[in-house]
Amino acid sequence: MKVRIEDTCTACGLCVDTCPDVFEMGSDMAEVAENEIAAKFEDAVQQAADECPVEAIIIE
Repeated sequence: MKVRIEDTCTACGLCVDTCPDVFEMGSDMAEVAENEIAAKFEDAVQQAADECPVEAIIIE
């Protein structure tokens, strides 16, 4: 699984709260700390993407 965050991110922090091992807050939006997502984090990444209020998390 690969994930990226589009520039529509509003930096609400939901993804960081949901999966801090993969997401981190940058200066003006969330960022992906790991480009290649380990299998043990896939469910949390999917949850973060599903719950993102602006649908900025893209799973590839």
